[in-house]
Amino acid sequence: MQKDKCKSGLRGRGAAVNVAHRFEPVSRQALEYAHTISPKTQILPDTAKTIISRNQSPDIPFSQSINPYQGCEHGCAYCYARATHAYLELSPGLDFETILYAKHNAPELLINELTAPSYRCDTIALGNNTDAYQPIERKLNITGRIMEIFERASHPVSIVTKSSLILRDIDVLTSLAGRQLIHVAVSLTTLDHSLAMKMEPRAVAPGRRLQTIEYLSQAGIPVSVLLAPIIPGINDEEIEEILYAAKQAGAGNANFVMLRLPHEVKDVFFNWLGSYFPLRKNKIKNKLLSMHNGAVYRAEFGARMRGSGEYAKIIQARFKLACKKAGLARSFIDLRTDLFSPHLLQQDQLSLF
Repeated sequence: MQKDKCKSGLRGRGAAVNVAHRFEPVSRQALEYAHTISPKTQILPDTAKTIISRNQSPDIPFSQSINPYQGCEHGCAYCYARATHAYLELSPGLDFETILYAKHNAPELLINELTAPSYRCDTIALGNNTDAYQPIERKLNITGRIMEIFERASHPVSIVTKSSLILRDIDVLTSLAGRQLIHVAVSLTTLDHSLAMKMEPRAVAPGRRLQTIEYLSQAGIPVSVLLAPIIPGINDEEIEEILYAAKQAGAGNANFVMLRLPHEVKDVFFNWLGSYFPLRKNKIKNKLLSMHNGAVYRAEFGARMRGSGEYAKIIQARFKLACKKAGLARSFIDLRTDLFSPHLLQQDQLSLF
């Protein structure tokens, strides 16, 4: 059987191109980089005026979220959040993983918003757009300071990450877990280290993510595994193996998301696919078309996360059966909101002025 052979790619990066974004007034060709060039990461300040974002999407189980960073150094080729870099007039390609924005004032903004008389407590999702524990967090500690605020105010928080850096905050996480105020989902897309290096070049290895699940579980922190995304012809054959391994590590719940390619993300992904899996590119594209009524991506609620058609139904059935066999629940615990104590942040608020 003929095997795929990598013909291009950029060492240590997920994207090898800077695709034009949809807000550019003129069209331009994607800028490609040579193998030997590895652009350094730039960290720029994001002078945010608010920090809690709100949504009414029926596809996601939260109405509030915080993203301490814009852009993500993990460099996942498939990341749906790449498209948001266009709002900054940057490319969702290489720019997304090399030009990052940090919200240094996020903790101060959070205290102000949580102590506002109009605020009503509800779970806040942390890092749903870009990973709150990505590599630059090790130096900047913005997420760590946010977590300390949640802990002091007894505010519920849900975290999605593929980073073991979350274990740095294990004491805060344990404190929140003791009051039913936290849930952590660890994103795991493959158990194949070689494949992970191609898909998620600056994220921790799959084995380390399983260890993270284990450490969190042993500390009494509710933890689930998130298989996101499932990519036809790339990691779909691993569904059962990933779920079993996560259960053995201590995960109690599981969920999945099908590959999402909004706007320019499709260009980044197909360029990546042509670099690493040129022989599978057309087959994978045809699978995606079959899941979205002839389109690469559909943005409608209900369809964008799961897809439709026979292939999507097969994936859903396999996932459901695999969860049952592994002993993984599909629903997550409800976090408490009745313990929220904003008055405990008043002193912090006064110290800001």
